[in-house]
Parts: sequence; structure tokens; C-alpha cells
Amino acid sequence: MPALPDNGRDAHRDLDILMSACVSADASDLHLVPGMPPHFRKSGELLPTPVFPALDAPRIRQMAIALLPPFPPGQATTCPDLDAALGARGALDGAISSREGARFRFNIFRRQSQIAIALRRLEDRFRTLRELGLPEELYRLCDLRDGLVVISGPTGAGKSTTLAALLDRINRQRTGHLITIEDPIEYLHAPVRCVINQRQVGLDVSSFNSALVDALRQDPDVILVGEIRDLDTIRTAILAAETGHLVFTTLHAGDCVGAVERLVAVFPAGEQEGVRRQLSLVLRAIVAQHLLVREPDGPPSPDKRSCVVASEVLMVTSAVANLVATGKSAQIYSVMETGSSLGMQTLDQDLARLLAAGRIGHDAALAMARNPALLRERMARWGEAPRTGSIGRSRRP
Repeated sequence: MPALPDNGRDAHRDLDILMSACVSADASDLHLVPGMPPHFRKSGELLPTPVFPALDAPRIRQMAIALLPPFPPGQATTCPDLDAALGARGALDGAISSREGARFRFNIFRRQSQIAIALRRLEDRFRTLRELGLPEELYRLCDLRDGLVVISGPTGAGKSTTLAALLDRINRQRTGHLITIEDPIEYLHAPVRCVINQRQVGLDVSSFNSALVDALRQDPDVILVGEIRDLDTIRTAILAAETGHLVFTTLHAGDCVGAVERLVAVFPAGEQEGVRRQLSLVLRAIVAQHLLVREPDGPPSPDKRSCVVASEVLMVTSAVANLVATGKSAQIYSVMETGSSLGMQTLDQDLARLLAAGRIGHDAALAMARNPALLRERMARWGEAPRTGSIGRSRRP
């Protein structure tokens, strides 16, 4: 494995060496912090790399400058002023491909007046829903002609990977114009059957909302909005779904009901009743997902992944739409628990399935469960029988 050059003058070469080492080590993340050697996260554990020495602050700063995209939007050359790029927020997101073709998402951030960098290694191919551990019934969402589909979950839960799998399916199975609005562009989609235009916020367009407004004039069939963060973007996304477009997006919410309430709560109190009615008409599905560490003694993973996806799925039927419209969100869980034939499941049902299959441990399941007491009751019943099969829907990831 090549060492970093002593002079540290070629920041691009430094980054390529480190990204190559990250791929070779099959690590998921690379951390660059002043005064410490590069750290790799592998199998959930963050450890220093024995091959590389500690990096000083000036060297990491040069790597950060090498990562900068053209800034501000439309400027042809890289902005040499890193502090201007970080702005008052003190952080900057982006994505980069190594010379070997590996794709990484990065975040440059200021800490104690110095610069640090966190890079997340992205998948080198589009995985199927089965490979991701998600229900294959979700492919039905790719056949929709309009409406709003939300993928929710905490940061790092694999929301972008799930969306990439769905968009790849659309690209291969149907024709049309597919527009993505992302910050940053993480997965690059080559046109197969669709015309695809991917736009990056801060590089191609100034904001999610302005890009979404423009997209409505660009004859789209499918629009991906990387994240809906503010009232204007949510309002425009609902409008796009109302006017005959299929809109995919992500949201930071831990469960499906929380996602509904978060979409509504952004609006002023006087508008919320009307927004609930709009959502009831355009919302098609919500998928909430979480990543859990795989049980070490569980069945082997064909792709050596150290994490398991636990998911909650809400398909918006007429009954669910009525609950959304009338603000009776708490009753949605009852519909989900009995809606397995329609492709629905609660997070607790999926945790039970993963636990019964030996893919996660008891502690991980209880920590994530919405109703730990019910899960303990199920676990007690398993103590009297072999831990096989599943509870709720029967499927294998």
C-alpha cells in the first residue's frame, strides 16, 4: 500500500491514496482529524490505520480545499477560500469519485479553528431491495404514475441507498424523464430507458425549492428531492405530486407516523388542516428505516455487510388517507399491524423477524423497539420453541 508523500504537496494524490486504502480495507468511513492518523470505520468500530502517520492541520486543510466543488454556483474554478465555502454554518457537504471510480460522500467541518473531514464510502453499484434487507413489495412504488413517496430515518440509515435502488429500477423498467435534486449527488445514474438529469444544490442550482419549481417546467415524470427541509420545499413537493408527477424524497423522522406529523407541523397552525387533506390525497407510502449492527453469531451475510436494515412500511390506503386527513395519526399503527397483506409492517414486527432469524441481538432489538414490553413477551415465547420463522410478514432479506 503506498504511503502518503512526505511533502504533502499533492492533496489530490493524498486523498486518492486514502480512499483507495479505505476500499481495500472494506471500511465504511474515513475520518481525517488534525494530530491523529486517518481512522477507518469497519464493522461498526472506528480505529486508527497502522499504515499512515498522524496528519497535521495544514495537510488536512489542503485536502479539504482539494475537495471543494466550483463555488459559488456557476464559477468555473475551484474556490481557494475554504472559510468562505464553509460559511457561517462551519460545514460543507459534497461527493467525490476517486481515480479508481469509488464514490464517497464527504463533510468538511470546522473544529477548534481547524479543519476535519469525514468521508462516507458509497456503494459501488445499485443494490436490490432484497440485498438491502427491504421488502421487495416496495418495487410496486416504482410503477406509480403520481404521488409522494417518503423514505425516512436518521442520518446514516441508508435512505439515499434505498432511493437509488428504486430509481435504478425505474430507469431499467420504464421510460420517462427523471430529475434528481440532491445535496450532494451521491449515486450517478447512467440513462438506460429514462432520460436522467441530476442537479446538485450549490453547484447547479441555489436551493432545493428553486430546483423543484424549475423541474415542474422541465416535463418530468419522476422527481427525486434529496431532502425536504423547509416549508417552501414541502409545499412545492406536494404541488408536484398533485399535478401528476411521482415525487420521491427523504425526511428525518424515526417512524412513519412521525414523518406524517413532521410534514404537517412545518406549516402554520392555520394551514395544517388543509395540508392534512392535501397529504391524504397525494401521499402514497412512507418507509422508515434504521441500521442495526448485525449479530456476530448470526447467519453469514453474502455481501459481508456489518449492518442490518430494520424497516417500517406504511402504504396509504383509503383508510390510512382518512386518518391522515382527520388528524387521527395515532390510529395508523393499528392499520399497519393488520396490513401485512397490503405490504405494511411496523418497526416492531420487523425487529421481531430479524431477532427470530438471529440477525440482530436481543439488546439491539429492545433498544430500537417502540413497544419493548410486547417484544419481550414474544421473546419469552421463543424461549419455549426454536427461533425460526418470523412474526408478522414472512420474508427473508
